[in-house]
Amino acid sequence: MKRIQIFENGINVVFEINDDRQIRLLHFSALPFDERDLTSRTGTAGFSLVELQVSGIDRAGERHGNKYIITAPGYRMKYKDLKDLNNAFGRKLEITCADEETGLETVSHFQFYTGTQVVRTWTDVNNCGTEKQTIEYVSSFSLTGIEKEGILPQDEKMRIGICHNSWQRELQWQFYTLEQVGLGLAQPADYQHSSKVLGVTNVGNWSSKEYIPMGYLENRETGSALMWQIEHNGSWHWEISDREGHLYLQLSGPDEIESHWSKELAPNDSFRSVYTSVCAVSGGFDEAVAEMTKYRRLIRRKNRDNATLAVIFNDYMNCLWADPTAEKEFPLIDAAAEAGCEYFCIDAGWYADGIWWDWVGEWQESRKRFPNGLKEVTDYIRKKGLVPGVWLEIEVMGIKCPLADKLPDSWFFVRHGKRVFDRSRYQLDFRNPEVRAHCDEVIDRLVREYGVGYIKMDYNIEPGIGTELDADSVGDGLLEHEKAYLAWLDGVFERHKGLIVENCSSGGLRMDYAMLSRYSIQSTSDQDDYRKYATIAANAPSALCPEQAAVWSYPMTSGDREEVVFNMVNAMLLRIHQSGHLAMLEPERLELVREAISVYKNIRTDIKDSVPFFPLGLSKFSDNWAALGLDCGSKLYLAVWRREGEHTYTVPLGERCAEKRSIKCIYPSFNEERYAFYPNNRTAVFEFSGQFTARLFVIE
Repeated sequence: MKRIQIFENGINVVFEINDDRQIRLLHFSALPFDERDLTSRTGTAGFSLVELQVSGIDRAGERHGNKYIITAPGYRMKYKDLKDLNNAFGRKLEITCADEETGLETVSHFQFYTGTQVVRTWTDVNNCGTEKQTIEYVSSFSLTGIEKEGILPQDEKMRIGICHNSWQRELQWQFYTLEQVGLGLAQPADYQHSSKVLGVTNVGNWSSKEYIPMGYLENRETGSALMWQIEHNGSWHWEISDREGHLYLQLSGPDEIESHWSKELAPNDSFRSVYTSVCAVSGGFDEAVAEMTKYRRLIRRKNRDNATLAVIFNDYMNCLWADPTAEKEFPLIDAAAEAGCEYFCIDAGWYADGIWWDWVGEWQESRKRFPNGLKEVTDYIRKKGLVPGVWLEIEVMGIKCPLADKLPDSWFFVRHGKRVFDRSRYQLDFRNPEVRAHCDEVIDRLVREYGVGYIKMDYNIEPGIGTELDADSVGDGLLEHEKAYLAWLDGVFERHKGLIVENCSSGGLRMDYAMLSRYSIQSTSDQDDYRKYATIAANAPSALCPEQAAVWSYPMTSGDREEVVFNMVNAMLLRIHQSGHLAMLEPERLELVREAISVYKNIRTDIKDSVPFFPLGLSKFSDNWAALGLDCGSKLYLAVWRREGEHTYTVPLGERCAEKRSIKCIYPSFNEERYAFYPNNRTAVFEFSGQFTARLFVIE
């Protein structure tokens, strides 16, 4: 037996190669490895490095139900090679295993990133045999013993975090004990085999319609935590369950049971699983998010937008509501320019004379809405010193689009011999080169003819499990389409390097880092109540970098100055997506918008390098008070919201404010609310006299 111990970027990793040439992942943690923590009665047999299920092979061993353990040939893979390399990102491990009977090889990749406690992981499967094999499941990351440190019963010490997501209810973290998710044990050394799985799954093309593709596990006894994300824009799955008295975590993309995916590998064929990333920290949620934030910046496409944090005006939310005309746009453009916005995006409807929902697909301007052409408006936007933008939903085609009846089925998702419908749209299949060429023509024409520098790329349907055309399975059709879409996006950014493209899917329903490693900015919600939006804004940096998190600010025509301030504070530590009928606001309230944007321009160079913290924990819609902090090293920014409830609230700031001595309200300038900062006990106290009041502070 041989042990391989690695310490890199604050992460301890331990592998074991046993006498049967099987390799096990024994440890992945910020804590050191302790042999005494291995308490399984079968030794290290359950600490699988990779799980691989192939059709036609028996799964033996303990009771498993739908658990992805003791997969076949996963359980019999033999160690073949380990490469320990260095590249531009940092250290990289490549571990090759092989199954002699099928000829399948797996290569488990562990890519470390210098400067952050996060490892990106994925698995390559190579068919080195002589017969075709069908994959039903392959893990991108597999770790057993996630609870093993400490001496308290696992039910008492472990806490699981799941980020629930929904249209207008994005980014709702909930934290659970093992008992609450059905994984509780009767006693610490309970080896009864269960069939219960805590499975968090997405099926379809809206990658975050129910859950953000990430999770969190905390050991409250030892003060250590794991956080993970699945970097995929479609079907994915992660699960936690028990194995021989230990708990395991597995991360993957699509699979057969949950998402109708299987993949045939002919001899010499290869398959790569989706990317996942895992963070290990000493500390808790804030420490894990800080490391993930650093990592997300490292894997992201380098782009100017995430360095400059441009202020975007969009005419949709609580404003034109997808009914633009030239007459309506001109006063909005004037007001947006006066307020200090830098981009102006014309939202949905610009391409259809009337009802536009099921006509999308040709992307030609409506002369009824724009009698002198759309170019008259985009030219006026530039004349006022702003960059023009437009809304697109390029991945779909409406059933009334004139093109739809002229095109073959090979352009679209098909199941059971019929085109897939959802909400009166068809899903385009980006595996088809003609589809990609059509979409390239649309983008290139908008940039060339209208000078478009911003595209709001929306996506408002869910085409389900996939397509049967030219695919091994419907899930395989979906996965290959998603890969093709990402490759198409790469081409767009290569041709148009200065173009900003926003990732929007009915708000935040595709909030994943397959997309966000390419897109520079993400719509966080379609929430149209600014009082509720505070919760989404406060939680947003848990799932994406602050400089990528676009938050609507939409002062209401019937509001007062505190309503304007609340709206603006929602966005000021993230990315400002300005909207609302600015041209109809009283001068005093418009001046508050201008003041907020001016303050934002002064602090945005700090935002792009900051890490978030959550001094009151993650926010809920039922909370009366919420807070979001950004740690910029020499200073802290703190947004504080009061909705209802008590007038006074204490906000703990912790060790990060140890060297700080003063607090100042930086928005709004008229502030009369009371506040105090106490360095000795590292807290700040706020007294907001009115309901629905918000303020922005700096602590230095």
